[in-house]
Amino acid sequence: MPDNDFESSFAHLKQTIPLLLKHKVSALPINYALWYTYVANGSAGLKSAIDHAIQNKLPLTESKTKELYRQHLAENQEVTAWELRQSLEAMLIELSQSISDTRSETTNFKATMDNCVDDLVKVEKEGLSIEEVMSLVRNLVKETQNIRRSTMSFNSALSEAQREIDVLRTQLEQSQQEALYDALTGLCNRRYFDEELASHAMRPDLFLLLVDLDHFKKINDNYGHVMGDLVLKATAKKLQACCQDGTQAFRFGGEEFAIIIPNSNFSRARSLAETMRKSIEKISVKDKRSGEVLGGISASIGLAELRKGMNPLALIEQADKQLYEAKRLGRNRVMPIL
Repeated sequence: MPDNDFESSFAHLKQTIPLLLKHKVSALPINYALWYTYVANGSAGLKSAIDHAIQNKLPLTESKTKELYRQHLAENQEVTAWELRQSLEAMLIELSQSISDTRSETTNFKATMDNCVDDLVKVEKEGLSIEEVMSLVRNLVKETQNIRRSTMSFNSALSEAQREIDVLRTQLEQSQQEALYDALTGLCNRRYFDEELASHAMRPDLFLLLVDLDHFKKINDNYGHVMGDLVLKATAKKLQACCQDGTQAFRFGGEEFAIIIPNSNFSRARSLAETMRKSIEKISVKDKRSGEVLGGISASIGLAELRKGMNPLALIEQADKQLYEAKRLGRNRVMPIL
């Protein structure tokens, strides 16, 4: 590496570590990579996102860090899944080779044993000398030791493979449990939502929207789950397009979505909710298999403000109460009105 490159890298590193301490970011490789890239101006999108969070005093939670890494640094495919797949493939290749080698050695041992048996028959029929008999026995002992070592090696390989499989299974389960994104819609999932809402719990000027698609069960019953999934994907896309300035959309569960709106007031939050509601009304999806087109989608939205002394669960309950009221009054509306 040229001297100037080394000096530049070292300078960036010296700026990175204080930033980790300042923003109370844990010293994990993913965080080093993220903040080093930020310091080195390696990604305009990443720098803009972090600057926005800092300027608006938004918490850089573990979930938020993972989202930034996924958006700006990670490859298109999930890195963890790719590494696990590579480990599995390497392990299977090695195990396959061990089986092949052991099978080959077993075949050779059988041939040697057959020859030894033939030679032993000669002892009785032809009468071999003591030296010839001892040579035959030594050869038999040698081959027996070889196959014993091969069998032990194969058993060891099987045991190691089992251990690796157990480790990989644990890692896969952990990876699945720690997933932060909804596979269908691509939005952040309920686990991510809970973490983000908890991190905002002490902040003022925070609003929560709960968005529920109207009569969604009828869509699934009348048009099938494929069409229902298309509606969910289209809704997620509309909601995501409306999110700016730190606002985040989440798949809350089923046909329900949640929107966290920081640094806002009631008027702006309700205006955003109306924009989202009208955007959902414009959804039109087409089933490519049948050519059937479905429109007339609508949603009811409940709005709640995080007030002093209110915990995240109480905020959710308040938004859910307003959502229920919107449903009761005829759906396709935002509550409260004022």
